[in-house]
Amino acid sequence: MLEQIKSVVRDAGLIILQAHNIESSIESKQGSANFVTKYDIEVQNYLYQHLSILFPNADFLGEEDLQRKTVDSEYCFIIDPIDGTTNFILNYKHSAISVALMHNNEIEFGVVYNPYLNELFYAEKGKGAHLNDKPLKVHNLALKDGIVGFGTSPYYPEKADETFSLAKKLFDLALDLRRTGSAALDICYMAANRYVLYFEFYLSPWDFAAASLILTEAGGVIKTLEQNELNYMTPCSVVAANPVSYQDFLKA
Repeated sequence: MLEQIKSVVRDAGLIILQAHNIESSIESKQGSANFVTKYDIEVQNYLYQHLSILFPNADFLGEEDLQRKTVDSEYCFIIDPIDGTTNFILNYKHSAISVALMHNNEIEFGVVYNPYLNELFYAEKGKGAHLNDKPLKVHNLALKDGIVGFGTSPYYPEKADETFSLAKKLFDLALDLRRTGSAALDICYMAANRYVLYFEFYLSPWDFAAASLILTEAGGVIKTLEQNELNYMTPCSVVAANPVSYQDFLKA
């Protein structure tokens, strides 16, 4: 089943790579600097159509007003068709398709694909995480030995002061900071040891659902900033780390 999901996601990535005249298809959504393009809708429709074939009775939860509830379904796809839409609009070439399959409230499969770099992160619960065909395993590096990634929750500017206050504290402890504009990729970068920690004060489930499994299957830690378990049905804060850097974070 994982191979079939990966194939669908890779094919959906072609829509992003072949996009043109993006600026003519932009619409604003609720919230500050929150946009959607016709390609977000096109990718989501493609995923919905083809994943429905794999799991005809699955529920769907997607960023672009996609919510399908079936009767007593054990499965739910959680989808972000283009995580990093602002990047996509501005030709920054750092965006991802994120697909998670939840079974009885636990993420069973997670796939995050950056078509620009042809990097496919994926995991199956209990079977490890991979980047393309390479197994992922987090290194137990301290905050002082690596880069911290963070998100600014741009749709919620009221989070800015506490975001940058925490970023400054972590900047003083780490080698440096990065802010890339795709939470799904940032959490996967944690799994690939490109970061030692990532945080954001407000994310929706489609931002982190797939990547959370990829990180935990690689041996990492992901919780809310309040140290609670993630809830895949509601927005929350997120901190992702390796076990050592997470303890450094708690001490800080």
